[in-house]
Amino acid sequence: MPKLVKYPRLRTHTRKNKNGRVRVYYFFNMQSEGGKDIPLGSDYDIALKKWKDLTETGELKTGLIGQAMARWKLEELPQYESKETVRGYTKSLKQLEPVFGDAQWEDVDLPTLRRYLDLRTAKTQGNREMSLLSIVWHKALLWGMTKLPWPAEGVRNWKNEENAREFEVTPELFNAVYRMGDQTLKDCMDIASATALRLTDARNIRLPVNGILHHKTSKTGKRLEFVVADSPVLAAIVERRMSSPSSCVMLLSTPSGAAVTWRMLRDRWDAAREAAAYRAEKTNNPALAALIRKMYLRDMRSFASDLAGSVDDASRLLQHSSKRITERHYRTKPERLKTVR
Repeated sequence: MPKLVKYPRLRTHTRKNKNGRVRVYYFFNMQSEGGKDIPLGSDYDIALKKWKDLTETGELKTGLIGQAMARWKLEELPQYESKETVRGYTKSLKQLEPVFGDAQWEDVDLPTLRRYLDLRTAKTQGNREMSLLSIVWHKALLWGMTKLPWPAEGVRNWKNEENAREFEVTPELFNAVYRMGDQTLKDCMDIASATALRLTDARNIRLPVNGILHHKTSKTGKRLEFVVADSPVLAAIVERRMSSPSSCVMLLSTPSGAAVTWRMLRDRWDAAREAAAYRAEKTNNPALAALIRKMYLRDMRSFASDLAGSVDDASRLLQHSSKRITERHYRTKPERLKTVR
């Protein structure tokens, strides 16, 4: 590990994570004392503060939440297989470290957490950041870095209220965009609406084996199977893919046989959605155009939920642990009731 001349005994170590990103970690060199180098984390500014403590006093301040964050980022974060999860946690850490990094465990209580949420402009993202802080806190308990319980342990409804997205994807909206998309986008919409898979999984599900699609979900790691013959749209995609000379092993691919990236889908969706909205405006249907522009590609998951026969069927399809989650966040179609007189 090369020495940084400006800061004696501050050393760096470069590590390449599973997702291919290269990170730099900082250490205080203890080789002259015959000891093990002291980790200072991967945040440069925080590492310099810790280096200053060690060079001036010979001791590193203990009991700092930032130390647990640094260890969690070094040891736990690389273990997540989902790139989307890693990106989300990394984004949250960048917000948490400047606020809680130099705080001691006893300085953070429930009012402190609530004040953070009050000051946070991105309310939903603030909730995600508190969830990650809870994960780090509980890991620190296991590591013996603190004995204090999570300040919000057992407390309900202390986070920002999150309103479920109320948007119903009707067959009319679906078909309007579907007609304007190319084959790659159409296949993606068919896969997502038939299986209710998240877009990451819809992109990465492999071709079937013996007529069955096998997949391990990126978020929960749950193993799923879909019988291709049960779905006319999936059967059509598989038939076309199997007759193609492409060597791509993914069910979703471009006509040339290349794997499909999120950016490719995003660009295709934006173009098809705008074309569909423009077409609706030209046919004197501005209301339809406005609804089309509000629709997202990820709404195919809620569309699949509405197509399911019952809440029980939808909950199983979406792999939810509770029907309440399905009803609150995904069943957008109004429930039709029977009058009694």
